[in-house]
Amino acid sequence: MMNRFKKLSLLIILFLLLGLVLAACTSGETEAPAAEPAAEEAMEEEAMEEEPAAEEAMEEEAMEEEPAAEEPAAEEAMEEEAMAEFEPTSVAAENCDYGGKISSIESIDELTVQFNLCKPDPAFLAKVAFTPFGIQPAEWLAETGGTGELLEHPIGTGPYMVEEWVRGDSVIYKRFDDYWGDPAFAETAVLRWNQEGAARLVELQAGTVDMITAVSPDDFDAVEADPNLVLLPNASPNILYLGMTNTFPPFDNQMVRQAIAMGIDRQRIVDNFYPAGSEVASHFTPCSIPAGCEGDAWYDFDPEAARALLAEAGFPDGFETSIYFRDVFRSYLPEPSIVAVEFQTQLRDNLGIEAEVVVMESGEFIAESTDGNLDGLYLLGWGADYPHVTNFLDFHFGVNNPQFGDPFPEIYEPLETASQIADSAVAAPLYEEANNAIRDLVPMVPIAHGASADAALASLGNAYVPPFGATQFYKLDPGKDTLVYMQNNEPISLYCADETDGESLRPCQQVVETLLEYGDDSGETHPELATECVGNEDATVWTCTLREGVLFHDGSHLDANDVVASWAVGIDAANPNHVGNTGGFDYFSYLWDGLINAPSE
Repeated sequence: MMNRFKKLSLLIILFLLLGLVLAACTSGETEAPAAEPAAEEAMEEEAMEEEPAAEEAMEEEAMEEEPAAEEPAAEEAMEEEAMAEFEPTSVAAENCDYGGKISSIESIDELTVQFNLCKPDPAFLAKVAFTPFGIQPAEWLAETGGTGELLEHPIGTGPYMVEEWVRGDSVIYKRFDDYWGDPAFAETAVLRWNQEGAARLVELQAGTVDMITAVSPDDFDAVEADPNLVLLPNASPNILYLGMTNTFPPFDNQMVRQAIAMGIDRQRIVDNFYPAGSEVASHFTPCSIPAGCEGDAWYDFDPEAARALLAEAGFPDGFETSIYFRDVFRSYLPEPSIVAVEFQTQLRDNLGIEAEVVVMESGEFIAESTDGNLDGLYLLGWGADYPHVTNFLDFHFGVNNPQFGDPFPEIYEPLETASQIADSAVAAPLYEEANNAIRDLVPMVPIAHGASADAALASLGNAYVPPFGATQFYKLDPGKDTLVYMQNNEPISLYCADETDGESLRPCQQVVETLLEYGDDSGETHPELATECVGNEDATVWTCTLREGVLFHDGSHLDANDVVASWAVGIDAANPNHVGNTGGFDYFSYLWDGLINAPSE
């Protein structure tokens, strides 16, 4: 039994040992599989954390390496911001009953300006290229109040900017290095003046100036014979006339005016005082202008008929008066003082009229004649601003011009109708009617269409004289740092929105630009500040698109509001900056048939 017990005990011990071994084995087998998923999960989580970080790092690196991908978006944002800040402006008439052509001018967006007209204007494109309609910053017009410093220091977009106006001596220009177009050849341009044609030529011959205007007729041959000089014919149409004001007696008498028209030997004046190529005027407008010479030619010289007519008017022995003029050389009046004496002599000998010759300062003469304040006869003329008959007839004989006294409806009514007709053949009968009325009513006596020429050093590159507008200094190449140009007289002011004188318009044109410009050898218009101006079918709405990236001389950017402001100052008499030099803004009034909000007379 003892043996069985021992055997049983041994079996129990073996069983327990086996259980312990199995337990140990079981415990080891269950832990190992549990550890593997934990490790895999940890690795997966680590990978998941590392992969986005790597991708983000790669994306950031790519963004740093490719900044150009962001630029369009940035530019678009800036453009959108600029567009959001732009606030369109406008100037508008209450209605078109005021009689003018401008209904409104408005900026559509930064680079678009729209002109809405009360009536068609086929000459719109030719007019907007004219210097008085140049563009300056709206802020500068407001800051100066439309006068003061503005008269001496225009801020434009042109190739030159004004550095200094030395009164009585010169205007000095500096090249504008941020000009949008071709840069000026000379860094500095100097505009000088001298009233004497001989003195201008002496300076040119001495080489102290590079180019001069208006060579005296007696000097044409001398210039052509000098190998160091070149004569530059001026093809600009023009007219010299003997003016009268019908609100002063005896010029309120039509027969007196007709007698003077017959009593002047115009051919003698042209033959003796004008260069070859000049001609006696058959009409007020030169015949080179389409429709300019419709209707009957002017009176022939007939002193006997003139004296008889003067006697019939109540002046058998003539009368006393004055002949006013300014001693400034013009293509239409090359020898002012000599020609004035010739008129004095003819009036006395042919008509018994005693006329005192009175020379006036240029600015005063222009202002007084323009306003119709001269009580005698006067010598004045006109050079074409743009190639259309309206430039000659509408300006001088329109309903708003008091120059010759009370305007004649027999003249201005057909002119107003004709100015709205694009087809010159259709308009021709109306211009015939107006020209015949001018001949009958004699608001003035047309004398001559003068030939003229400028001159330059033969060494001056690109020297030219355009038929419309002024020579652009930046196109002239003197082969040195400074260009010196000499004209006939000192400017009246440099704010040409309110000037009509050529000696003022020329210096303005170097600085201030217009929407369009004339060609160097024709009156055709080309883009300047506007890339295009497009009209609707009946020429009553004109939309102009501005050139991008144009800078003014003060560093500001050109936009459509500057165009509106520059036009508003001139066309709206109620504009707070409608001040200028004289306050007349004559070209705005005459070329657009009147000012918005013009004060009642």
